[in-house]
Amino acid sequence: MLEVGQTAPKFCAQNQDDIEICSRDLLGKWIVLYFYPKDLTPGCTNEACDFTAAMPEFEDLDAVILGVSPDDTAKHRRFIEKKELTITLLSDIDKKMCEDYQVWQLKQFMGKEFMGVVRTTFIIDPEGKIAAVWPKVSVRKKKTVKGEKIEILHANEVKEKLKELQGK
Repeated sequence: MLEVGQTAPKFCAQNQDDIEICSRDLLGKWIVLYFYPKDLTPGCTNEACDFTAAMPEFEDLDAVILGVSPDDTAKHRRFIEKKELTITLLSDIDKKMCEDYQVWQLKQFMGKEFMGVVRTTFIIDPEGKIAAVWPKVSVRKKKTVKGEKIEILHANEVKEKLKELQGK
């Protein structure tokens, strides 16, 4: 697993509009890079919608949000249109980014083993170093605080960590 302090693997990938986005062009900005298995599935939809809702706050922190899955750009466009997403989605159909970031792994579901994306989020600092990692992300966690059940959104955890990293 990639660790905090390591240089983040470089990448270039097509976004939903078939425009190439490269890490070299984002140096100087904070990057929230999150990997997810598949467009238009429940957990992935919640995650994308949560990041979209929080996007203005991430922009205030000079951060770019990039979601990555093996889906093609056409499927990303349908996902964005159907769910009114404002974040950028990158297509990794050859799974190069997934492999470089070590999120393409053996998974198990209902007794079957297969290769797939393990939901993972990285914060990359303006110098291109990994500043935070969340492996095996739970998009929404239930927690009991003072006897009351609350829902903790992964997008909010990432935003709070970004603020902490920036000293805000």
